[in-house]
Amino acid sequence: MKSNKSAVRYATALLELAIEHNKVELIEADILHLLSTANEAHDFQVFLNSPLINIDKKIAVIKEIFKDFNQTTLDFLALVTNNGREGVMIDIAKQFMSKLKAHRGIVPITIVSAQQLEEGTKASILSKISAAITGTPEITEQIDATLIGGFIVRMGDHQIDASVANQLKRLKQQFV
Repeated sequence: MKSNKSAVRYATALLELAIEHNKVELIEADILHLLSTANEAHDFQVFLNSPLINIDKKIAVIKEIFKDFNQTTLDFLALVTNNGREGVMIDIAKQFMSKLKAHRGIVPITIVSAQQLEEGTKASILSKISAAITGTPEITEQIDATLIGGFIVRMGDHQIDASVANQLKRLKQQFV
């Protein structure tokens, strides 16, 4: 929990810095590249978390790996590493992307269903959801056969569970 709070703080600071210096798109591209590297190379996360590698060496390696990054991003990554927070660097990057979406008015919405939804059903769900949100919805669809039928909609901290599995669970609780 503590690392998540620090990741949010660092991400907020980076976004404010990017906006202040009018480098939002450049820093966004750098952060996306950082996340891509972390996803592709598990060794990178191991490297960041290693207590055996000193801070100066980590900063040198980060600057070498990401030498095409904007100087502001490189300075930020060096700051994070100097402060001993390199272990949460990936969390910071994820939080930055989340905060950037919120800044742009994009609302991430995940729809989980037992099978692929028909366009009419999806449109109906989205029309009902759009009344409750302010901003542009960014829809992600997932398939989960354990739902049996129906769907679950997740928007930030809110969840609407209209799945058959949930209805069966509630029915079971009523009988017990």
